[in-house]
Amino acid sequence: MRAMILAAGRGERMRPLTLVRPKPLLEAGGAPLIVHHLRALAAAGFEDVVINLSWLGVQIREALGDGGRYGLRIHYSDEGPEPLETGGGIFRALPLLGPGPFLVLNGDVWTDLDWIGLRERLAPGDLAHLVLVPNPVHNPNGDFVLERGRIVESAGERLTFSGVGVYRAELFDGCSDGIFKLAPLLRTAARDRRVSGEVHGGAWLDIGTTERLAQLDERLRRRGGRTGRR
Repeated sequence: MRAMILAAGRGERMRPLTLVRPKPLLEAGGAPLIVHHLRALAAAGFEDVVINLSWLGVQIREALGDGGRYGLRIHYSDEGPEPLETGGGIFRALPLLGPGPFLVLNGDVWTDLDWIGLRERLAPGDLAHLVLVPNPVHNPNGDFVLERGRIVESAGERLTFSGVGVYRAELFDGCSDGIFKLAPLLRTAARDRRVSGEVHGGAWLDIGTTERLAQLDERLRRRGGRTGRR
């Protein structure tokens, strides 16, 4: 299984920091955010990682190179000057992700998820498996309803999408290259009962503000910069 880290966004909520540096290269615990992901993925046995690029993407390519120093092979998916949103970004990268299921994670979250276990979560016939988390203060209404391990389009308590999921390329059947969101595809697949999910009760943080970046930096420095399950 290959993994993809979404790293093309402009990081507008993190300005002025992101005016001169892409958000994935902002540091916490003595290392860039994206490097924490790379280390955790390598420790979980991943070998190939795709990273999409747009805003200041050349800096990411120059900083990470071919991934050899992290024990990985990094492949880059260039989106040009305008980010393609989550759906468009994954669709553009499909040729690099291979024929089987693949893991996608937002470059601006931090978590102690069991990356190894996620390899086995996508059941035959399903198009996606989403990791949800309890609603944080900044997203009190949540995103998706989970019932008995299935994402459903019905009334109920919504949980927050963590930005981590496992997908099949078939989820994107009928799509065309361009800017589009992932959520509508997931909701359509959920109506067809083809999306599973789980709740992660461990550590998770959306690094969407400078305050949360500082919070993560303090947390990682207290524990010596360790990230993920090592």
